[in-house]
Amino acid sequence: MTSTPVQSRKRYFTVEDANRTLPLVRRIVSDVVRQWEIVNELEQRLAVVGPNRGSRRPRPDDLYDEEVRRSQETLEAERARLAEYIEELQALGVELKGMDGLCDFPSLLDGREVYLCWRLGEPEVAYWHELHSGYAGRKPIPGRTAAPQPT
Repeated sequence: MTSTPVQSRKRYFTVEDANRTLPLVRRIVSDVVRQWEIVNELEQRLAVVGPNRGSRRPRPDDLYDEEVRRSQETLEAERARLAEYIEELQALGVELKGMDGLCDFPSLLDGREVYLCWRLGEPEVAYWHELHSGYAGRKPIPGRTAAPQPT
C-alpha cells in the first residue's frame, strides 16, 4: 500500500484559541528574542574580524584563526537553535513577524482571513489586522478591552 503525504491545512485561531495557546507561545517567543540577541551579538563580533580573514589561508598554529573558526561554529549552532524555536511556533500555526516578539495568529473574521496580533509583553491577544496591513493596521478586537499598545 502506498501512502500519500497528508496535506496540512492552515490552522485558524479564534481569540479564545489564541489566548489559550499564549502561555506556550510566550515562552517560545521569549526564547526567540533571547536567542536572536545571542546570534546578533556573535554576528557583530565576527563581522569585525571576519571580512579579511577569508582572503588568506588559515595557519594551523595560529590561535587567532582557531578562535575565529570556533566562534563561527558557535554562531552556526546558535542560528540552528534559533531556527528550532521558530519552527516550534510554526508547528503551532503561529507566524513570527519580528525578532522583537511580534506574532500573528491566522484567523477568520466575517468569512475573510485576518491575523490576530500579539507582541511579547502584552497580557493577551487583543488586536487584529488585515493580512497586508501589518502592525500599523492593528485594531482592538471587538468586545475586548485592549491594553495600551507598546511603542
